[in-house]
Amino acid sequence: MTAGSDNWLPLSPGERSVAIEVLVNGPLSRAELARRLNLSAGSLTRLTKPLIESGLLVEAPDGGAPGEARQGRPSQPLDVVAESRFFLGFKVTEDMVYGVVTTLRSEIVARHDRPLTTHDPGEVADLLAEMADELARSHPGLAGIGIGVGGFVQDRAVVGESPFLNWRDIPLAALVEERTGLPVVVENDVAALVEAETWFGAGRGLDRFVVLTIGAGIGYGLVLGGKRVPSEGEDRAFGRRWILDPNGPLTPDGDRGSAVSLLAIPSIRYQIRAATGGDHTYEEILALAAAGEPMPARVVDEAARALGVLVAHIANFAMPQKILLAGEGVGLMDVARNTVQETIRARRHPLATPVDLETRKSDFHDWARGAAVLAIQVLVLGAADA
Repeated sequence: MTAGSDNWLPLSPGERSVAIEVLVNGPLSRAELARRLNLSAGSLTRLTKPLIESGLLVEAPDGGAPGEARQGRPSQPLDVVAESRFFLGFKVTEDMVYGVVTTLRSEIVARHDRPLTTHDPGEVADLLAEMADELARSHPGLAGIGIGVGGFVQDRAVVGESPFLNWRDIPLAALVEERTGLPVVVENDVAALVEAETWFGAGRGLDRFVVLTIGAGIGYGLVLGGKRVPSEGEDRAFGRRWILDPNGPLTPDGDRGSAVSLLAIPSIRYQIRAATGGDHTYEEILALAAAGEPMPARVVDEAARALGVLVAHIANFAMPQKILLAGEGVGLMDVARNTVQETIRARRHPLATPVDLETRKSDFHDWARGAAVLAIQVLVLGAADA
């Protein structure tokens, strides 16, 4: 880690809880911070003192942005200096690497993308190191790197399995650390996105929250008690065997009528290609469906009903306060929102609380931002159990 940030570690559990509360919800007065964490004034003073001395927290002017740490009245709110450290986040896809630089509060301040022309692990690590070097020139003081990969990740360091990259047991964190000299955290891309949304996005402050993603595959993340529930299922092609319509389509990547066969972008393109012989992009298929072309309209309508069933299942069993629908495939909602919502209502009890369904079309930089948030959690705050 860069000089000056090592003294942030390690944090005690109490210090970590204070730092996270201020990072996510600050600036906060000491009285409000003590109330949120159920701490006495003395305990709060004991926990905040080393955080202020290390520079992680500062006393912010009343009603203003945080300034330099200084002596002040105890009533001064506590905050972090978001630009005091920068973090790299990478999202690795089959043919591209998307990179971002974020502040300590996960605001994206720079983007940099490069084509991925090989899946050789060493060469991929070389590319990530080159991108890190380019971004470091304009943002010195980088504190660490987070990398999001589609697949199963072990110990936030080793890519156990990634069908998109055809990788098994690749020590990606070590490979990139060797080349950059920076600490590296690797995580499943959906898990990283869920962490980012829980801390800084749609799930902020919620006790029960779900992220559902539609793209090259189907992703799912569950938050209970304000924390993501780890599950190997989210790393191993979630949705391939979640059957939504036993009489639905059969595609190469999923069981008949599964969430993947009905909703994933490659599956929808496959259905249109098999039926018409034409190769269309996902966006073209949605446009054709909106224009009333019979086959695209049928496939999109089937997908919309499947999405409604899936959302209703999640709402019925997980009972979240909000479901965030994200990913490259959420354009489906622009064309068939009414069908999705009608299906959700039909699969829910008439007196059930309506589903709070937030839709956001995410680009790959949002996924990269999620990886950067993992770096903030683990490398700065030591939140290994985040």
